[in-house]
Amino acid sequence: QVQLVESGGGLVQPGGSLNLSCVLSGNPSRLYVMGWYGQAPGKERELVATITSGGVTNYADSARGRFIISRDNAKNMGYLQLNDLKPEDTAVYYCTAGRVRSDTFWGQGTQVTVSA
Repeated sequence: QVQLVESGGGLVQPGGSLNLSCVLSGNPSRLYVMGWYGQAPGKERELVATITSGGVTNYADSARGRFIISRDNAKNMGYLQLNDLKPEDTAVYYCTAGRVRSDTFWGQGTQVTVSA
């Protein structure tokens, strides 16, 4: 019903920045919350940041102060700005969107690698 496609990942040196984008298509209505998860090799998928339709944000401790989540409801777009990247930020980053007490949708992920 709703498809999400991430882009913007790549190889970055420590201290560098990346801008991730998420394009929503299909029937992207009533999506109260959008978010980003990161899954490092051999680890569980972890929440990075969320943003509601009203613009209220929430960040994981490791992301707070470095990452910025945003969304453009009119354009059906989500964004995650990654700043001051560290090697431990290396992960596949997934875009998500959901309806209250209902459906949750996932993208296929984009690889972010932070290495010297």
